[in-house]
Amino acid sequence: MTGIRQLTTDAELAANAELAAVIWREHFVCIITPEQIEYMLDKFQSYEAMKRQVTQEHYEYYGFYLDGVQVGYFAVADAGDGTLFLSKLYLRKEVRGRGYASQMFERIKAIGRERGLKSVWLTVNRRNDSTVAVYRHWGMKVIREQDADIGNGFVMDDYVFSIDL
Repeated sequence: MTGIRQLTTDAELAANAELAAVIWREHFVCIITPEQIEYMLDKFQSYEAMKRQVTQEHYEYYGFYLDGVQVGYFAVADAGDGTLFLSKLYLRKEVRGRGYASQMFERIKAIGRERGLKSVWLTVNRRNDSTVAVYRHWGMKVIREQDADIGNGFVMDDYVFSIDL
């Protein structure tokens, strides 16, 4: 069974946080320092962070499953300005390159359309070349660059991508 379903329980969010830690440690090691990976996992990808995002910041988390096993996830939030913010979209290394991220992205766009929103936008590290290439392939456009101080001496140097719905 392949599918996408919303993660709503504490157990699902906790399992998602564990998956996030695996994915981040395998993917970002060549892009940011191990110290920044651990800091960002704690600040943005931990169970506590996800729970706060869901309960206080109106994020929605969705898991991507293959044969009943979660191998990826994404999170979205209505930005309040007619746009959908795609906060997270990740897959385990061993299932990348098979079109699953495209399936997830189509679902994300469908969520935006169902809500009558005008676009989907996201941020991505400017040195994350493979992911930048994927977003360009999907028709997304860079609308600006931004540098965000995230604390503890770390800065996110990102492209902001957008696509009209």
